[in-house]
Amino acid sequence: MEIGFVTDGLGFLSFEEMLLTIIELGITQLELPCGNWSRAPHIDLDGMTESKEKRDEYIGKVREAGAEIAVLNCSGNQLAPGDPGKRHESVVQKTFRLAEEWRIKKIVMMSGLPGGPGDANPNWIITSWPPVTTEILAWQWNEVAIPYWKETVKRAKDHGIERIALENHGFQLVYNVETMFRLREAVGEMVGMNLDPSHMFWMGGNPIESARVLADAIYHVHAKDARLERRIVTVDGVLDQKTVDRWAERSWNYVALGYGHDELWWREFLVVVRMAGYDEIISIEQEDLTMPAVAGVKKAVEFLKSVFPEDLT
Repeated sequence: MEIGFVTDGLGFLSFEEMLLTIIELGITQLELPCGNWSRAPHIDLDGMTESKEKRDEYIGKVREAGAEIAVLNCSGNQLAPGDPGKRHESVVQKTFRLAEEWRIKKIVMMSGLPGGPGDANPNWIITSWPPVTTEILAWQWNEVAIPYWKETVKRAKDHGIERIALENHGFQLVYNVETMFRLREAVGEMVGMNLDPSHMFWMGGNPIESARVLADAIYHVHAKDARLERRIVTVDGVLDQKTVDRWAERSWNYVALGYGHDELWWREFLVVVRMAGYDEIISIEQEDLTMPAVAGVKKAVEFLKSVFPEDLT
């Protein structure tokens, strides 16, 4: 296990400034977002896929700084109806090509979310009533998601990719352990989970117990915390529609490590993940808007080092 970092967490810094900052913090493993939900502040994906010279120059800067690109991330909604889905799929395919050029074997992304038959927008079904919801859900899986992912798995193999880690995010067809296994059973073991505890916290799951069930299907781990906000969540519940910048009003928030769950919880989580067979990077994702981004990253690094099993630090 090593500490990694999703570079969007310092997206306001230039590529060079970001590299310098994380190296000073002792991080050498990068998870590099290439587009879609990310604005890709640190990479020109088109330029990288089109020019070997640009790729070599970019990798040279990373290595000169003492870092390594461990994972590419192209999280988005490639299953969205119409042009939005096509644009996201284009980024997915370019990311796969870049992974092949750089010999990167693991991609982090999301499952995507279709609409229903005839819909112009994605439709996240999270209830079985009224009965039409189950009809829509069956169509999403059988007519859109499974055919797409069977083809995507083949394409990933052609590019030398060995694993695709799907983040258990809301408003995605795969958002928990059950849905991840449903897709995995249909398309094969190329697909596993990017286990992000923060999403399970607000959806009411237990990431430690989930890690035990996932076992060798854990392909990546995001180090991100979430806090349920007292008095708000108990009154209104966790289904909060307020934007994340309204953190003082929300029923839950993404927070820096240790600001939602304590050291004991994170120690147990890391040990259980390791017992499940995962021994790769634990990738810090800074999305705490209650503090400056650099401060959030520093606190996360310090906290994660303090709770790593001793022989992993």
